[in-house]
Amino acid sequence: MNANAEILTGHTELISSTSIERTVTGRNAALAQINDLIHHLDDISALTSTIGGGTAQEWGMREGHRYDCWFTEKVETAMKAITRNIDRSIWRDLMLKSGMIALMDAEARDQWYKSLDEDDIPAISEENILSTFEQLHQSKSTVFERGIINVFKSLSWNYKSNSPCRFGKKIIVNGLVRHDRWGFHLNWGHRRDQLADLERMLSLLDGKPVPESRSDLPCRFAKHIDDARRSSEVFEDEYVEIRYFQKGTGHIIFKRPDLVEKMNDIVARHYPGALAAN
Repeated sequence: MNANAEILTGHTELISSTSIERTVTGRNAALAQINDLIHHLDDISALTSTIGGGTAQEWGMREGHRYDCWFTEKVETAMKAITRNIDRSIWRDLMLKSGMIALMDAEARDQWYKSLDEDDIPAISEENILSTFEQLHQSKSTVFERGIINVFKSLSWNYKSNSPCRFGKKIIVNGLVRHDRWGFHLNWGHRRDQLADLERMLSLLDGKPVPESRSDLPCRFAKHIDDARRSSEVFEDEYVEIRYFQKGTGHIIFKRPDLVEKMNDIVARHYPGALAAN
């Protein structure tokens, strides 16, 4: 068994069949009750309309607050939208419970969440859940390794320390920070995602949980910059030391050579024969 397959075990166990059955049963029961509720509300609306009391769209909304409310729409329209919203939330919850979301790099997570915004997301059923997560479980190593490869491919080869064949003792990242008269600032967006992906890979390779987004490497690094805007240009934690400069570059020095070697093993599998000697 390869090294990272052992590491991934425990982070991406399939959700139990009992949990899936309970989720599907609860979802179907809730939708049935919502359907009955809308029909009942429609009957009440018809009654109030005949006595001059208006429809649910009129008496069911706060005055001056005519926001969309699916319960006052036609049953077919309402149930389609409500079902899609419930299923979308369940898929998100299942991804979190399965641990798969922790393995995904920023690009993969973005693709997953975008797919949930589509109108034709798979309905929640035992068959669809098992099929989806069995496929994800089978591809978990690929998903994990893709995060490392994406970080590797994003490096600039204009720096000698960034080898096109391997991760070295450090990597140099362009545009990590910006500097103005108020001091340093972390560049968010793509660079923020890269730092988070890097920490995710190192944590999983070390057999540790992935930090939540509110306490991950980019957040801690940004807080360090804010707290020491003019007094320090070095950040350090258990995995990396980051030295940042006014021209915007960041030197990320790895503190765990054993984890770097594991990342290089993955690079070598994706680029056979390209791993240079130290």
